[in-house]
This record gives sequence, C-alpha cells and structure tokens, in this order.
Amino acid sequence: MNAKKKFPIVIIAIAFLTVLWVATGFEGNELPYATIEELKHVGFSEADKRFRLGGNVQEGSIVRDPQDQLALTFNLKQDDLTLPVSYHRIVPDMFKDGAEVIVEGYLVEGLFHADNLMTKCASRYEGDLRQASESYN
Repeated sequence: MNAKKKFPIVIIAIAFLTVLWVATGFEGNELPYATIEELKHVGFSEADKRFRLGGNVQEGSIVRDPQDQLALTFNLKQDDLTLPVSYHRIVPDMFKDGAEVIVEGYLVEGLFHADNLMTKCASRYEGDLRQASESYN
C-alpha cells in the first residue's frame, strides 16, 4: 500500500477512535438530576447509579453523630416531600437548617448516601457585593 492510500485510512481511524473515546468518556461522567418523587420509582437496575438532588435542609432535621465529627444525617425537602440523607465528610460553612443544598450520591433502601454536599451561596451576599461596588464607584 502506498502513502497516498495509507493517509486517508489513518485519518479515518483516528477520527473514529476520537469519537469513540469522547462518547464513552462523557457517558460515564453523566450525573442525572433527580427529584425525590423520581427516586421513589428507582428500580434494582438503577440501584448502583449515582444521582444529584437539590432542595432545602428541613428545619430541625440535622443530627450529628457525637462519636464521629464528620457523620451527620438530615432530611432533604422538595415541596412537600422529604428524603433522609446521610453524609460523612467535612460540611460546607453555609450548611444549616433551611439552607439550599445539592447532594450527589446513591440511594440505598430509602436512605440517600451523599458523597458530595454543596450549599448555595445566600443571595444576600450578592446584594452586599453590589452595594459595596456601587459605593466604591
């Protein structure tokens, strides 16, 4: 085979491998956003699948383990529905009753085991920053 025939074959092979690599790489990183209502219908086929949920920390539901400083449970609230969440890592500073949070993890027998907990910044800080920048100008 001469060089003129090899070049297009190599280009096609590289393009095919790149498309395959991108397609399989992104599929594994997808993290579906779910609601508590949707998680009620999760079957055994999705039992080991990670999910992302958003909501508010239900008032008075935070329980810290006195034996383990990193372990806590709380209820995630979406509208009138709640879901118990366990978390065992360092908690963000803004985490408190009523805080808007996003959790990522696995649902196991009705308990959401979060391995990532993020809090949303309070909008009052945005207002404070705006006021500060206006007074600076």
